[in-house]
Amino acid sequence: MGTAVGSWRPAMLAWVLVLVLLAGAGALENGLARTPTMGWLHWERFMCTTDCAREPLSCVSEQLFMQMADLMVSDGWKDVGYEYVCIDDCWMSLTRDDQDRLQPDPERFPSGIRKLADYVHSKGLKLGIYGDVGNKTCAGFPGSYGYYDLDAQTFANWGVDLLKFDGCNYGTQDQLAEGYRNMSLALNKTGRSIVYSCEWPLYMRPMQKPNYTEIKHYCNHWRNFADIYDAWNSVKNTLEWTALHQDSIVDVAGPGGWNDPDMLVIGNFGLSWDQQVTQMALWAIMAAPLLMSNDLRHISPQAKWLLQNKDVIAINQDPLGKQGYCITKDNNFELWERPLSRGSYAVAVMNRQEIGGPRIFSFSTSFLGNGLACNPACSIQQILPTSEDWGLHDWVSFLNTEVNPTGTVLLKVVVIGESPAEKPVMNINKKPSPDIL
Repeated sequence: MGTAVGSWRPAMLAWVLVLVLLAGAGALENGLARTPTMGWLHWERFMCTTDCAREPLSCVSEQLFMQMADLMVSDGWKDVGYEYVCIDDCWMSLTRDDQDRLQPDPERFPSGIRKLADYVHSKGLKLGIYGDVGNKTCAGFPGSYGYYDLDAQTFANWGVDLLKFDGCNYGTQDQLAEGYRNMSLALNKTGRSIVYSCEWPLYMRPMQKPNYTEIKHYCNHWRNFADIYDAWNSVKNTLEWTALHQDSIVDVAGPGGWNDPDMLVIGNFGLSWDQQVTQMALWAIMAAPLLMSNDLRHISPQAKWLLQNKDVIAINQDPLGKQGYCITKDNNFELWERPLSRGSYAVAVMNRQEIGGPRIFSFSTSFLGNGLACNPACSIQQILPTSEDWGLHDWVSFLNTEVNPTGTVLLKVVVIGESPAEKPVMNINKKPSPDIL
């Protein structure tokens, strides 16, 4: 029997669409997070504060997120790249509605998430929200297990732009993996652009080694290590873990998918100035999402300067999309580098010692970029803790870097006189050079 031309074309287009969806079922490829995500997230600073009568300024409510959105515009955060205003746990009602949909707490979010999203969008910003792969969130609110498609569509209908998907109360390892895959596919099916932030490897690693190639197929960024706290020990432990595991995590990171060492706690209470510089510098080196968790209503000019430093942000957002790595540890110093576009490198010297005063770390430029960062010559600019021009150097120059305890000096090295296309990326397994003192 013949097929009428009028009915053939819609049927054929539908079949092509099915083939495309099947072909892409194993990959996220949503075109998002081409550089690390930047924004603000409530959790570390405000946690699960739900008593608005007692703590109105700290309560997880629509008022808090509207105020942060206002400040992100008026105080210049949006202008330097911070664009997501993200809700974490404790926004929900304790039960789903009569159609099984998630719903916000009616007293703390009386206008609803759709109205909040509209408000955030009216500022030129984007809204993030939180869910959990299991039966309940970490704080005991409804999880998405068994409701992945419904919850994804609910988020899309509300105008959400990012989903942080936690991994509490997940059941088995198979259920954990299937849940993260299913939510990724469900988000894609909505047709809305929603950045997908996973905690898949964090919950998987105690039981088995994560498959980062698979995780990147489904997630835009992923947490590997414990929640960060407003304390130097927490930041230090995160950096230690990253350096220890860099062989398995650095190469997978790149445009569309990033290792997430968790929130920036700069501007809070627990870090000294030098430690805040270290977090900002190393998060830039690690190509980490820059998600602040602080109170933008009460932040020091110094912390604001650091978080809005355009030179540091440019390193973090570099379009080459290569994550940096630790190339040596010596006498309580660490030397990190990150390949940048146009043959440049970012270099961080961290003083891990927590006693005494500033110390000098001396190293040869021949150790940077597999020996090519300054070959035949380079210019070096100090970015942090202050901006200074270090002038021109060659490939056998020695640099003497004074670094405060728990502090970091961040440099940008720009090669002179060579085509960037000829420069290979550093082998992170290279052993320390005798040029390190």
